[in-house]
Amino acid sequence: MTRLFNDPVAFADEMTDGFAAAYARYVRRVPGGVVRAEGAAPGEVAVVIGGGSGHYPAFAGLVGPGVAHGAAMGDLFASPSAARAESVARAADGGAGVLFCYGNYAGDVLNFTEAQERLRAAGVDVRTVLVTDDVSSAPPEARGRRRGIAGDLAVFKLAGAAAARGDDLDAVERIARRANDRTRTLGVAFSGCTLPGADQPLFRVPAGRMAVGMGIHGEPGISDDDLPTADDLAALFVDRLIEELPDDVATPAGGRVAVILNGLGSVKYEELFVVYRSIARRLAEAGLTAVEPDVGEFCTSFDMAGASLTLVWLDEELEELWRAPADTPAYRKSPSAVTRTVVESSGEAPAEEQRRAPGSEASQRAAVTVRSVLDAIAETLDAAADELGRLDAVAGDGDHGIGMRRGSLAAAEAARRGHGRGCGQVLTDAGDAWADKGGGTSGALWGTTLRTLGRHLGDQDAPTPETVAAAVAQALAAVRRQGGAAPGDKTLVDAFAPFAEELTGRVAAGDPLATAWQAAAQVATAAADATADLLPRLGRARPHAGRSLGTPDPGARSFALAMTAAAQRLRQNEAAS
Repeated sequence: MTRLFNDPVAFADEMTDGFAAAYARYVRRVPGGVVRAEGAAPGEVAVVIGGGSGHYPAFAGLVGPGVAHGAAMGDLFASPSAARAESVARAADGGAGVLFCYGNYAGDVLNFTEAQERLRAAGVDVRTVLVTDDVSSAPPEARGRRRGIAGDLAVFKLAGAAAARGDDLDAVERIARRANDRTRTLGVAFSGCTLPGADQPLFRVPAGRMAVGMGIHGEPGISDDDLPTADDLAALFVDRLIEELPDDVATPAGGRVAVILNGLGSVKYEELFVVYRSIARRLAEAGLTAVEPDVGEFCTSFDMAGASLTLVWLDEELEELWRAPADTPAYRKSPSAVTRTVVESSGEAPAEEQRRAPGSEASQRAAVTVRSVLDAIAETLDAAADELGRLDAVAGDGDHGIGMRRGSLAAAEAARRGHGRGCGQVLTDAGDAWADKGGGTSGALWGTTLRTLGRHLGDQDAPTPETVAAAVAQALAAVRRQGGAAPGDKTLVDAFAPFAEELTGRVAAGDPLATAWQAAAQVATAAADATADLLPRLGRARPHAGRSLGTPDPGARSFALAMTAAAQRLRQNEAAS
């Protein structure tokens, strides 16, 4: 369990503040995460990493000379928003371009991709390399769909070393891709983890059993086995990883590998050393040379009991980069630290409030309704967080309810601050807040939904049923473009699409907005319930699709709950007017 915290909602921010204060000689706080204390290195490619909090030392602990230039940090187990990733990249950029490097998770991909597009539009050369090292999450022929776990460290380290020796962006990207192509990881878990403030683990492993292939967010493993001895676990790790060689490696014999034995949170270093004793022997028996192995905690999951083994198949250039100096709060190579100019951390400055033109009187009146509806949605999703988490834990990581609670509460709070603004700007502010605090795939998609509604409704004209229905249709189209989902994929689109269609049809038939919205919400609820009969084709639940059969999709369910809450509030407002 997690014992030390104040307000669970503030845990990630307070943790980052404390980390920056403790390691001010290495990092400084910027909006969205941390960057190197000395700031951007002129003429050096900036390697910007990131992901959800809760995995320390990934990601902030790997910021420093020889590894990363900055880390974008999301809330607990939730990807950083596009705004956070963009902010960190701008602070880290030294003028030679930016390489985004992060694990292959849907929410991270959505948000970092949006940040990349914003930066490119501003003239910054940005490239992306996804880490896909988890051999249990997809077969070899589908390596592009694999998750990124402890192999993150190897790819970050090799890319950072290339940047440190002066390589240009093309070369740093090439090194990162080759490193990822040659990195393989297998993980196991013996117990789940408990987030701050929770009274139950986010996921569980049966007592006396081992989940082979379980992900760092509790994604289900590929099998459950009896609890092994240390020697048995070493055999499982090594034998499985040397089964899958890089395309240009014909046999393990004679190979040289970087080795990372990683503890996931509560397996002690002493236990890891006992396991590594056997790993070293088995690698030697296979004809492999372990090059500067690392044993410790590099990518964790709070108090999760488990471990993973990573092998990186080195060539001459990759070995030179693997041996190169590194000096970060949590990862170091060579006794000679790289010289740094220390800049004291001043904490995260609040974003400067932009001057915005006030909305028209008609649009300001509509904004009052928007605030009321967002309050109702936040109240509903807050109350449903545990239920949504249980649905998500069936085949995913169990954090959907937490993310929806954070995102909706932040959106409602942002809307309440927007007095004098039109409904378009209020929706845009709420969307930014939802994406930033909700994190993950759902946070990104709900942020897109609200921002698209705001853009199409604007701040001048009073919304009509027709313009609202058209804006909802545009929001659906934007969500589908961003997430790539279609009806039948078992996502929120399975509820969103019929909702938008029913709303458009009812409005065209002359129904008032509140009546049309209520009918559309009923259709969305039925569609969400029907997702229980579908198998997921996207997202974290996809590798274990069969487990979700019979359970509604949590994203579709939360969408239906939100639309039902909005319908009830619209009817109440209509009756009161």
